[in-house]
Amino acid sequence: MSRFFSEKYSALTPYVPGEQPKNKEYIKLNTNENPYPTSKRAVELAGEAAKHLELYPDPDCALLHGAFAERLGVKPSEVMASNGSDEILNFAFMAFCDKNTPAVFADITYGFYPVFAQIDQIPYRVIKLRDDFTLDISDYFNADGTVFIANPNAPTALALNLGQIEEIIRHNPDNVVVIDEAYVDFGAQSAVSLINKYDNLLVTQTFSKSRSMAGARLGFGIACESLIRDLLTVKYSTNPYNINSSTMAAGIGTLEDSAYTEENCKKIIETREKTKLEMKKLGFELTDSVTNFIFARHPEISGEEFYLKMKENGILIRHFSSERISDYNRITIGTPEQMDKFIEIARAITEGKI
Repeated sequence: MSRFFSEKYSALTPYVPGEQPKNKEYIKLNTNENPYPTSKRAVELAGEAAKHLELYPDPDCALLHGAFAERLGVKPSEVMASNGSDEILNFAFMAFCDKNTPAVFADITYGFYPVFAQIDQIPYRVIKLRDDFTLDISDYFNADGTVFIANPNAPTALALNLGQIEEIIRHNPDNVVVIDEAYVDFGAQSAVSLINKYDNLLVTQTFSKSRSMAGARLGFGIACESLIRDLLTVKYSTNPYNINSSTMAAGIGTLEDSAYTEENCKKIIETREKTKLEMKKLGFELTDSVTNFIFARHPEISGEEFYLKMKENGILIRHFSSERISDYNRITIGTPEQMDKFIEIARAITEGKI
């Protein structure tokens, strides 16, 4: 750090993204990207928008908000676009947490939550998942803070059902509950239907996973109008033009081509289930994934060893060094051909051939 770096950030531990190596071609199964291309309609509209980059984008994102709201069956005033769901999550930390209202989240979950708390100088409380990585909803009753729950959770790939989510919301009437639904389209239940029943619920979603737009950076918050107004206050106090014109247009194109998204999700789910079966045959222990990734360990091979051998053989997966999950790896679901190659290498590793 330079001698000018503010002391208030001296203890900050930044989020570490998945590897993006440039020195070798890999099968990338480490960052939960969608293996299928962006919708052609999205690309077409993004290209049209790129012809007018001399102009600022619409800060109100009116057309995009309208299209997304229609897709979800809510009002445009109940949604807000963001620069990836990371931005809307950070806005939530800024808007709904302070020194008297800590953030509350699990010990094994999205790694950005503690980073947001640290950079916004917000106290936070970490709640331990059960030994099987399931979340005990009663741990979050009357949490006395803003609750952040990734559902489905990453990296564990597990999800709560809608009834469990509602119980958490109902038992926190005086605090906001944020449900981070980055992976909801791969088999979990969305909490969007509850936003008009509870004025303390914020749901976040992303276009990075199911909609093949990770490179465009587009996310959303969905909540009652009063919470959205709070978030808009933060947005217009930081970056009013947070969604660029091409991303906005691509988002509209993706929503217009929803059948393409649904078909890709179906293919990913089918590939996931096939891969789970093949991994179990090789002796792997897996959580019951409802995401576009698998969380697994092998009783005879350390997580780090398996990750390194995969990397040596041209496949990137995600290894975490924290103690509770160091034996596990997170494996993104790629195309059927990519997953066949993954199983081929996994079999060679487990049989001691490489």
